[in-house]
Amino acid sequence: MPEYRTLAERYLDVWNATEPGTRRALIERLFTEDATYTDPLGSVRGWDGVDTFVAGAQEQFAGLTFSLGGAVDGHHDTARFTWHLGQDGAEPVVIGFDVIVTEDEDRISRIYGFLDKVPG
Repeated sequence: MPEYRTLAERYLDVWNATEPGTRRALIERLFTEDATYTDPLGSVRGWDGVDTFVAGAQEQFAGLTFSLGGAVDGHHDTARFTWHLGQDGAEPVVIGFDVIVTEDEDRISRIYGFLDKVPG
């Protein structure tokens, strides 16, 4: 059974890695090569798609970081968790809820994202 919290933390590490080479290496270690990411703002496939999508979010929300917003819950090959995007100690600018589907217990093959709070 996967260690769900560790996977969620590694996933958020990708979103927080602003150096392109580091971010890409984290993506290739965590995601399957044909992984899909889908949220209300887009849908991408593969390492290149995930990398481009994350880089775009980092550009839009420069200086903010992602953190877990609570417990990580999972069973079988699926986990869910809330995340926050903001500055340390401040009210989050964005709050989301993601569902990840794993492959081989330590790789993510699918992500489904939901946005619960977004800037006005």
